[in-house]
Amino acid sequence: MSKTLIFTATYNEKDNIRTLIEKLNNLKSEIDILIIDDKSPDGTWKILDELKRNLTNLKIIVRNGKSGLDTAHKLAYQYAKDKGYQNFITMDADLSHDPDEIPIFLNKLKNNSFVIGSRYIKGGKCEMSGFRLILSVLGNKLIKNVLGLNCNEFTTSYRGFNLSKLKNFDFNMINSKGYSFFMETVYRLHLHNVKINEIPIKFRNRKQGKSKIPSIEIFRTLKNLFFLYFQNKFLKYKIFI
Repeated sequence: MSKTLIFTATYNEKDNIRTLIEKLNNLKSEIDILIIDDKSPDGTWKILDELKRNLTNLKIIVRNGKSGLDTAHKLAYQYAKDKGYQNFITMDADLSHDPDEIPIFLNKLKNNSFVIGSRYIKGGKCEMSGFRLILSVLGNKLIKNVLGLNCNEFTTSYRGFNLSKLKNFDFNMINSKGYSFFMETVYRLHLHNVKINEIPIKFRNRKQGKSKIPSIEIFRTLKNLFFLYFQNKFLKYKIFI
């Protein structure tokens, strides 16, 4: 078994999943791949089942319908811990994250517990434009200022965990749903005195398929952000390791 597990959640990614798995398996690093699919109506899970027949390092979990991005990440994190993986890397399935950057994550994880792939530090790039880019930049700056963390990227799923250094961290303490899950993960790790490390990445626009981010996600993130702020500041909420 490899020491590294690469995870992505899929929902209607039939046009991207073959390419992603091919790119991952072209890496020189020895990896296993875990994909959790929520019974995609477009048949992504069927393609995965077909690919698995010839790929011993491909692990698949198919759930009965759309069950949430946050729960998929929690399930994958626990899977990685239970199977004894040292490194756990999460990413999007739509090819917006470049698999060729994974060796950089692994190198950084040798001496660190947690690494975020950031679009918004020196060397990082982002292909988004217009209102979407403005919203992302301002949103991440707002989160940084409200939570008071020395971090520039809170909303990406491209991140790495050294599980051998995070034995006492439990994803189940994270309550935020949807994409807010990524923001709260950073915050909870900070409360556990885990150093937040960032490496520059290049974020690409998806070429195939449709974005899964609902418009309501903006309001959900704001609600969860200020809940975390008031929870910590006024309720004196503490987490014990």
